[in-house]
Amino acid sequence: MAARPPGATLFDFFELPPSYDVDVPTLERRFRELSLQLHPDRFAQADARERRLSLEQTTTLNEAYRTLKDPSRRAFYLLKLHGVDMDREDAGTQKDMPAEFLEEVLELREELEGAIHARDLTRAQAMAVDVTARQREALTEAANALRALHDGEDEPALVKKASHALGRVRYFTRFLEQVEEFEEEAVV
Repeated sequence: MAARPPGATLFDFFELPPSYDVDVPTLERRFRELSLQLHPDRFAQADARERRLSLEQTTTLNEAYRTLKDPSRRAFYLLKLHGVDMDREDAGTQKDMPAEFLEEVLELREELEGAIHARDLTRAQAMAVDVTARQREALTEAANALRALHDGEDEPALVKKASHALGRVRYFTRFLEQVEEFEEEAVV
């Protein structure tokens, strides 16, 4: 069993081209094939090194599959391949976001806090519907920028556009998680 070569991407793991648009049936088929090949049970009688490598590769395979199957996670991963890791604190996402968007987020958060404080679940849920639509729009914008990057268009401008759009996706995701927590509290 060979280890994944250094510098290989998650797309390489599945022998897919690095693109926002993934052939999901092929991804699923390759995942099943690799799962069978790498499963730790197949290496139960092997030496400790082989068993450990099998477990490591199975863990990587599962994470790669989850990342590439999910459009949002895939977009963040592709952006990372273009040099912007949104998970790093020094990525500069917040300070690079347009000021009007940051003001909008601040207003949304204040409105949500008001709804939570007033125990107004209906208002919070209505806000969540609006934010979900904005989140979808931002992901579509990021996907379009990533597709254009894949086609070799103006890289710095498209990387910035994708990172801003995914920054919005991340803010909106946090907002929706907060609404979800409020819904859970309201049910209890």
